[in-house]
Amino acid sequence: MAPQSAVYDACVLYPAPMRDVLMTLAHRGLVRARWSEEILEEWVSNLLKNRPDLTRERLERTRDKMIEAIPDSLVKVSPTLLSQLELPDPDDRHVLAAAIQAKAQVIVTLNSKDFPSKVLTQFGVEKRTPDAFIADLCGHDLAAVIGSLRQQRERLKNPPHSVDEFLETLRRQGLLTTISLIEPNKHML
Repeated sequence: MAPQSAVYDACVLYPAPMRDVLMTLAHRGLVRARWSEEILEEWVSNLLKNRPDLTRERLERTRDKMIEAIPDSLVKVSPTLLSQLELPDPDDRHVLAAAIQAKAQVIVTLNSKDFPSKVLTQFGVEKRTPDAFIADLCGHDLAAVIGSLRQQRERLKNPPHSVDEFLETLRRQGLLTTISLIEPNKHML
């Protein structure tokens, strides 16, 4: 079965631990991650506003590595399509446009109110929180999700994370349902 195509909204790319989880799942082929230049610029700009210790150069290097790591992830948003979409926050139209153009089934976002289901269903798109999205992936292939998370945890070197520390990081990201699904198998992390 082909992996589900999902547009990652800027808000889920903003926190590094969440971005790492979502990128690892995509890199392992469990999801076909998609985004636009606008989405990437939004998370970079917002992070720079709130984290003066980071530089644009460093974040752009991360952005470029994301694009390189996930082939065909970048979606060009059509200005014509963009102008035809209506959402409560017009600044979020580019996310829906990216989903439509990518033929994505899901927008992974924390901004549920900005993406009304009645609008999304017209285009065959759903919205899901990262927790619901990853929990759904667990339902399809729990071992593969755990393997991806193990790979992510093992990459953490400075400092290294124990399984419990890693689960706590996921907990702080709000991945409570996901944790409840993987915790019985945490020996595999």
